[in-house]
Amino acid sequence: MKAVVVTEFGKPEVLKYVDLEIPTFNSKQVLIMVEKASVNFADIKSRYGKKGEGKFPFIPGLDAAGVIIAVGNEVTQFKIGERVAAFPVGGSYAEYVVANENLTFHIPETVGFDIAAACPTVSFLSYKLLADLARIEKGETVLIHSAAGGVGTTAIQLAKILGAGKIIGTVGNEKKATVAQAAGADHVICYENEDFAQKVNELTEGKGANIILDSIAGRISEQSLQCLAPYGRLVHFGNSSGEIGHFNTQQLHSSCRSILGFSLGTTRKERPELLKDTAKQVFNFIEKGQLTIKIGHQFSLEDAESAHRLLESRQSIGKILLNVRNK
Repeated sequence: MKAVVVTEFGKPEVLKYVDLEIPTFNSKQVLIMVEKASVNFADIKSRYGKKGEGKFPFIPGLDAAGVIIAVGNEVTQFKIGERVAAFPVGGSYAEYVVANENLTFHIPETVGFDIAAACPTVSFLSYKLLADLARIEKGETVLIHSAAGGVGTTAIQLAKILGAGKIIGTVGNEKKATVAQAAGADHVICYENEDFAQKVNELTEGKGANIILDSIAGRISEQSLQCLAPYGRLVHFGNSSGEIGHFNTQQLHSSCRSILGFSLGTTRKERPELLKDTAKQVFNFIEKGQLTIKIGHQFSLEDAESAHRLLESRQSIGKILLNVRNK
């Protein structure tokens, strides 16, 4: 089979298009013929060695969509020929991948491979953050940092679906404001130009945001406490700034506010069963046309290097896909 591998840590040129053996699978796994794979920032981090991988070569990639061509003898939920999305065990940039049964999800007939490959990481994560971690209630104000990114635009839509009363997004560049607005944000703040915490308090008449989704960390996390409402929940799920944020415990107990942490990667590893219901909910929203996943760019598997360069440039809009079958 054809696959893309990382041969050493480094820039996009370390990605190589190679021939490999089709992977073997155990009794609780399925073998999938991949149609589409998505490109995520986690793939960039793994290529640089920031996620701890060190055995070369390795196949990058978190999620893929395709057709099951073989199943282990203990698999009960899937059969050959079914269309699925999955988080493969050994990367997704390949013509064939193996996935555990509990990290494989049926694709509704009306949902194409493009959307199925593009949605798992951004939509499953967004749903978990809002519905399960933050426990969003109807009418609440939600502040979403990095609102123009893949998770941000998906979270904006899901917040609205789940009943948010007001959605505020922050972006680091004015040019990205229109992306967040198009996704459904009621207000967008460029935190490089103004104090976002002060602006959020103004927009909420001093009450603050009930829920804040934070993937930036550092000073952005610290400032977020300045506009988090009493009984509010700050959900921290990334550190794109590379900085460390510091909190004072006195900022929490008397105000009944919470700081929560979440990792989709840890959940896939430690509690994969938690994602089954999430997948059903997300695909239901997609099927009904309530949730849309914007696909901005598609590349052939062989051209994964260009896909990485585009994503790393932060000039991409929408999800980036790899067309594994070159269709």
